Amino acid sequence: MPPRRKVTTFNKARAIAWLQDGVSKREVARRLGVSHSVVVRLHLKFQATNSVLERPRSGRPKKTTQREDRFIRRQALQQRGTTANIIRGQLRVATNTNVSTKTIRKRLHEVGLRSRRPAVHPRLTAAHRQARLAFCHNHARWTRQQWADVLFSGESRFNLHHHDGRARVWRRQGERYNNGLVQERVAFGGGSIMVWGAFSFRHRTPLYHIVGNLTGQRYRDEIVAPLVLPALHQIGVQAVFQDDNATPQRARLVNNFIQKAGVTRMNWPACSPDFILIVHLWDELDRRVRNNHPPTRNLQQLLQFVQIQWQAIPRDFCRKLVNSMRNRTAEGIAKRGGHTHY
Repeated sequence: MPPRRKVTTFNKARAIAWLQDGVSKREVARRLGVSHSVVVRLHLKFQATNSVLERPRSGRPKKTTQREDRFIRRQALQQRGTTANIIRGQLRVATNTNVSTKTIRKRLHEVGLRSRRPAVHPRLTAAHRQARLAFCHNHARWTRQQWADVLFSGESRFNLHHHDGRARVWRRQGERYNNGLVQERVAFGGGSIMVWGAFSFRHRTPLYHIVGNLTGQRYRDEIVAPLVLPALHQIGVQAVFQDDNATPQRARLVNNFIQKAGVTRMNWPACSPDFILIVHLWDELDRRVRNNHPPTRNLQQLLQFVQIQWQAIPRDFCRKLVNSMRNRTAEGIAKRGGHTHY
């Protein structure tokens, strides 16, 4: 006997078409993988109603009216950060209708509204938005080749231990505090390392370990001179250097050194991580550190692991990031300098 399964509306229509073409009910049942009685009942219903759709059923009456449903939707759209319990109270005050929070959520789900964690981006002032929009307009017509000649740089910190609340464990009721199911915290992440790196469409610098505070002089002598200038020379005379707006990078002695070296430097808008491509490489490195098993035991092992994984990131990953800059600037213009989805 063929295994029974639910017959979709599409398969019901196919079954009726086969029956009208002279195929036997048993053959139709075999093709659909259902019992013979299912096809018989389907054929009888089609002869009576001339349709394969389910007939309307009464069901349990709704607790809210269409007007109350609109009120629920309007409250959620006007106050995006509100909760189902607050909307429930507002509905009770406005219409004297008392429903559960589950009903509130169900009505919102019916119109495509679901509770989600908001995206986190830096706060943008009017000046920030204006600067971002100007940057996008200035680079809107850049070609992929022009973006391929940009050396994107930045620094990031990696902790030995991670406690971001994203880790989960499988447990039974009453096992919350069992050994192996408790995530133990270590003060200040057990220590951390700071690294600097840069990449372009075709090149990638070594990962440099920053020990202590990075000053403008150290940035010039330890990073720009030995790492940035050779990388720009590999790209060619049309190379452009991008770094962030931190104090060491914008120190006067650094600016003078870069100008004397004949380096073209890109002006970067503040509060714009969605335009800084290297943050995606840091995220990829961070995921690899978190998924490393067994985890590193000390900072020296962590540094070695990060340096190895930096070189192991596929070139296609970097090239896709560079090629996305045209779309990023286009979306920045469409959002009038506001937040983008990148």
